Amino acid sequence: MQVYTLLVRVGRKPGDGLPDQASGAALLCYAAGRDEPDAVRETVAVLKQADLAPLEVESFGTSEDRGQIALDERGLMERALEENAVIVAQMELVFDENPGPPDVQDGV
Repeated sequence: MQVYTLLVRVGRKPGDGLPDQASGAALLCYAAGRDEPDAVRETVAVLKQADLAPLEVESFGTSEDRGQIALDERGLMERALEENAVIVAQMELVFDENPGPPDVQDGV
């Protein structure tokens, strides 16, 4: 088993728990798997169970692929390996920068 660092972009889905103004989120995950495709499949399955809508997964490889890793990050990776789990380490909300034309009031 290896631990892979994955960046998962999620869209909107009813009941996802994201703020109304958000158009989605980016999640930094550490996922244990026999290989990269296994880690990606497991991560997508876990996020779908959490009522999120995964759109895209980008892998940054294993700790060996990445080189130097911060101590706190390494601890989360070790936990993912020990528990054979997917750990969501960070979530960044995404907001549309161009939500469309502003509302136009009558008579203006």
